[in-house]
Amino acid sequence: MAEFRMPSLGADMEEGTLVEWLAKPGERVERGTLLAAVETQKGLFEIESFEDGILGPSLVQPGQTVPVGTVLAMIQMEGAAIVSSGAPPPTEQPPVGAARPATPTTRRIAASPAARKRAAELDVDLAGIQGSGPDGAIQLSDVERSARPAPGEAGAHPAPAPSGASREGMRQAIAAAMSRANREIPHYYLETDIDLSRALRWLEGENLKRPIRERILPAALLLKAVAKALGEVPELNGYWLNDRLHVSPAIHIGFAISLRDGGLITPAIHNVDQLSLQELMKAMGDLIERTRANRLRGSEMTDATLTVTNLGDLGVKTVFGVIYPPQVALVGFGRVTERPWAENGMLGVRRCVIATLAADHRASDGHRGGQFLAALDRFLQTPDKL
Repeated sequence: MAEFRMPSLGADMEEGTLVEWLAKPGERVERGTLLAAVETQKGLFEIESFEDGILGPSLVQPGQTVPVGTVLAMIQMEGAAIVSSGAPPPTEQPPVGAARPATPTTRRIAASPAARKRAAELDVDLAGIQGSGPDGAIQLSDVERSARPAPGEAGAHPAPAPSGASREGMRQAIAAAMSRANREIPHYYLETDIDLSRALRWLEGENLKRPIRERILPAALLLKAVAKALGEVPELNGYWLNDRLHVSPAIHIGFAISLRDGGLITPAIHNVDQLSLQELMKAMGDLIERTRANRLRGSEMTDATLTVTNLGDLGVKTVFGVIYPPQVALVGFGRVTERPWAENGMLGVRRCVIATLAADHRASDGHRGGQFLAALDRFLQTPDKL
């Protein structure tokens, strides 16, 4: 028997609201099966199972806000009797103002957690909505549009503003995590100039061979080079927990994504070192789309072993990041600029980027940090081998 608990989706998270159960008691679930939608200050997330078995009765009802670690349900090993009192789960009413579960339907309707929550608030039946998302999935905008009265209809008025985590709430969550990081983590910072001319020339030639939809962005090269460099300096890839470093054998890179209505989320791209550049581009596109549609999985918010932030498109020259606990390092990239560059006694103009490393001095030191940046530079000089 295993416990399905309210997960911690970040160092700053203390509680979460169960918005909806995505699986029913008695259903067989496997590792990766989506069980529940949970709302935090940073948004709505779909939480998956980490066990195989039979989902037991719900111990927490939609609309309830509970602390991190609260048992939401039990997962029984297959073949074992499902523990139950013989009575249906409690039907206590959710707190005033909390979301009510969406109207049950005879089939599972593809919809984002944000859309389901909004449909419950507006008493809208998802079965009657045409989705505009991938594979016809219903998005928040689809629900808002369906609830808006037709022009000229008596009593017509604009639909209420979209619900969800407010910008203020997200800023508070980010501030809490960064305050903890500055207080507890002894940061050290390193920076280096990297000549990207070879990498960008190779990329331009490679993209000429590809359809527009399959072209590779420079960001994919940077992420793959970071993953390769972590293979040489593994102590930057992991977590500081219980006063010791836990090096992760897997390389899951947190990729900073800005949200359209403000705020920043850094979900993880899994096993970056094992992906081809084409696979990495596909993973990046999928992650950005689902982040902005509130369709992230809980594991994508907790698995990152190192974070990469790239502010070059905003014109930022140098990024000095703050480590997100319990990670032990963060890599930042600024904008690519043309600048004078001397090599082998010859002066020319090269396309260069400043790469920075923020690292936890408890887990590594400046010597190892320098070796990481040197490896990062080396891998970017041979882009065809990434």
